[in-house]
Amino acid sequence: MGLSCLALFIFIVSFPWGLAQDVARSTLIIHGSEAIAETDDNFICATLDWWPHDKCNYDQCPWGYSSVINLNLSHPVLGKAIQAFKSLRIRIGGSLQDRVLYDVGQLGLRCQPFRKIKGSLFGFSKGCLHMKRWDELNNLFSKTGAIVTFGLNALNGRHWIKDQVWGGDWNFSNAYDFIKYTVARGYSIDSWEFGNELSGSGVDACVSVEQYGKDLIFLKKIINELYKSSRSKPSVIAPGGFYDQQWYAKLLQVSGSGVINAMSHHIYNLGGGDDPHLISKILDPSHLSQISDTFINLEETIKKHGPWASAWVGESGGAYNSGGRHISNTFINSFWYLDQLGMASKYDTKVYCRQSLVGGNYGLLNTTTLVPNPDYYSALLWHRLMGKRALAVSGDAPPSLRCYAHCLKGRAGVTLLLINLRNQTKFIITTQNSVQNLHVEEQSVNKGSILIHGLKKTVSFVGQGPSRAPLFREEYHLTPQGGHLQSQTMLLNGSPLELMRDGAIPPLKPNLVHADSLISVSPLSIAFIVLPNFDVQACA
Repeated sequence: MGLSCLALFIFIVSFPWGLAQDVARSTLIIHGSEAIAETDDNFICATLDWWPHDKCNYDQCPWGYSSVINLNLSHPVLGKAIQAFKSLRIRIGGSLQDRVLYDVGQLGLRCQPFRKIKGSLFGFSKGCLHMKRWDELNNLFSKTGAIVTFGLNALNGRHWIKDQVWGGDWNFSNAYDFIKYTVARGYSIDSWEFGNELSGSGVDACVSVEQYGKDLIFLKKIINELYKSSRSKPSVIAPGGFYDQQWYAKLLQVSGSGVINAMSHHIYNLGGGDDPHLISKILDPSHLSQISDTFINLEETIKKHGPWASAWVGESGGAYNSGGRHISNTFINSFWYLDQLGMASKYDTKVYCRQSLVGGNYGLLNTTTLVPNPDYYSALLWHRLMGKRALAVSGDAPPSLRCYAHCLKGRAGVTLLLINLRNQTKFIITTQNSVQNLHVEEQSVNKGSILIHGLKKTVSFVGQGPSRAPLFREEYHLTPQGGHLQSQTMLLNGSPLELMRDGAIPPLKPNLVHADSLISVSPLSIAFIVLPNFDVQACA
């Protein structure tokens, strides 16, 4: 702890895995009598943003051609990366969504691309979405099974008043024509989101909560009208800003029952992309835990003022202003990202949208090649292994061992997510079922091998009944290539995760481990542990 920041940085990012390791033993108790929270079936979400190639921060321009308007939709890796989820949520939105016009109906203006204008709102002119491009996007979504949320321009028709405050009624005509076109073409939209970061004091612009609520009521009427012949109606999502307790509570009150289906908020809890302390923040359990207050408070706000609504993280990239260079797109960011997913799901967050699918430094896919970055595989493993029911976990693990449990997705059992933030400590873990109250009497570590001296009963995940065949659990251990935390290559059980020759996502194969052995998590690593025969009532 007495090391200088520079020395600590050098040590962390090139930690040699071969050094002698301390061993710590922990017991985790999984409380499976009932779920503590429940996510949507498709919790994982990624964003497509509007930023053009000349969006720059900190003397770098990391967006390239990755926006809604200019992304190469026919790139073979893009379709396969989305399709690997079978049903990936994609949120189309971002700062410039409130500057987007739709080239349909009586627009009355020439449809032009975004242009950089110093002093203009968000630094750019208004831009435009051609319906041919909208058709192409929906063709991609249909082929890949994507579930789409579209963020509407909520500033159209308003006027600047002072500072960041905008006023006046929302001009809905362009949005109405756009939604009408979408319905007529038979495009499947799961939800329409209203505005981006206009709540509270806003970022570059804000709208009063009374006006916002009034306009949301009108948007709901538009959706009810245009989808009156449809089997189902899209949800209304709002406000897509940073959580402000008073503003969010008032919005639910002003808009009224059933108008807002999900309250979306944004998270950038690591600071700016140029923050020299990004790595230390990611590896600091106390810093990671600070954001839990936001999840708790939003959950309470919804329960008190709008129980008809649910909570969404509509956008989260860790570090704002395009993310941290050589950090947000590397292995180390998965410590932050997976911890966020685990924490958000504990507090009844239904959907978590990562900024971004592609673009900036924080894209799940490389901006130029679209090759998956480490966080892509973290998201895919969560999507495939973590069911929607979150379970409480207790025990004697320190804060540096982050522990989350969910019902196993698609089959019986439980999945544990274990994140080891310690750089020299290997954790040896015993799991217990709180209902069965099973435990290991004694354990010791001797020259790297684990000896179990006695069991009062069979460990909980073996189940309750005799079995002739040996039972196994599945383990997915994630580490960085070469032991370098800022590697852009993630190892799964020691093997690099790389695209197949045809550009397909590689199979994510677990190690099969005897169920009666203890769990081991190496320093600065992540593990998904699947306990297929762990009997808990909440997962029945």
